[in-house]
Amino acid sequence: MKKLLILILSLTYGLVNVTCAQKAKKPTIMIVPSDNWCVQNGYVQIFNNQGTDRIVPDYRKALQNSSELLQVISQINGMMAERGFPLKDLEGSLNDLEQEAADNAMRMSSKTGGGVNISPIDQLKMVAQADIWMQLTWTVEKKGPKKSISFNLRGLDAYTNKQVATAVGTGLPSFQASVPSLLEEAVLAHIDNFNSTLMDYFDDLFENGREVIMRVKIWDDWGEDLESEFGEEEEELMYIIEDWLEENTMGGNFNVSTATENMMYIEQIRIPVSITDQKGREKSFSVRKLGRNLKKYLDKEFEIESKVENNGLGKLTIWIGHK
Repeated sequence: MKKLLILILSLTYGLVNVTCAQKAKKPTIMIVPSDNWCVQNGYVQIFNNQGTDRIVPDYRKALQNSSELLQVISQINGMMAERGFPLKDLEGSLNDLEQEAADNAMRMSSKTGGGVNISPIDQLKMVAQADIWMQLTWTVEKKGPKKSISFNLRGLDAYTNKQVATAVGTGLPSFQASVPSLLEEAVLAHIDNFNSTLMDYFDDLFENGREVIMRVKIWDDWGEDLESEFGEEEEELMYIIEDWLEENTMGGNFNVSTATENMMYIEQIRIPVSITDQKGREKSFSVRKLGRNLKKYLDKEFEIESKVENNGLGKLTIWIGHK
């Protein structure tokens, strides 16, 4: 009887472990060609960022003109899917982005008439909602009749653009293999270590929160600023915002890099990846929701009107004074 009980407990423990492992959430990824690959092959566009021209990858042009790119993305997508990673398709995300383009072109500030100013890459990240961007660079090297492939695979946090995993290598020379096949063979030796590093990083996000950035700015016609005092305790607005962040971030983790009477730059803000609502449903949490909660707090407690503007997947600006 004792041995039977031990066996039952062991099987139950193993079943619980398997169930937990099956429920372990993996990061959503999207495979994209690297900036370097796009520049080298002429797939770029010019984005005007507040009067300054910036060169950004033109993924649509690359997909339309490079059948090799489509095959390579499909090959790596397949490898990641076999390992259970949720995927976002680059081409499908671009289609969704183009459907929103007309709406963004029409959007403007209700008070000032200012338009939305955000880069095409940031727009894509907001639409795709992938946790990790896997940027891929490859080159084909020929030695006589043989050819081999060298690659550089980088995992980037879509919110912060921080590199969180990398794999670099060169495959064995071959007489007949296609570029996608050569790439698959070269990547195969590194992919599991790469994925393990991704999972370690993603586990840290769930435990300690993901990093986002917030800018606080003042409309010049408001008549107040961040050093103005509000509330019964007559505390400066910038410290009211800091106190709120301490109560509404994971572990109270954030860093105020810049604070003047007219603006604050707050980075390394840790927010949860997801939250559970009152009905017990798990919902994703974003920097936009953080900004919305701060907006509501300022309006309810101090009657301070503000406007929340996304500047990318992990960045937002709160304009204080009016919408």
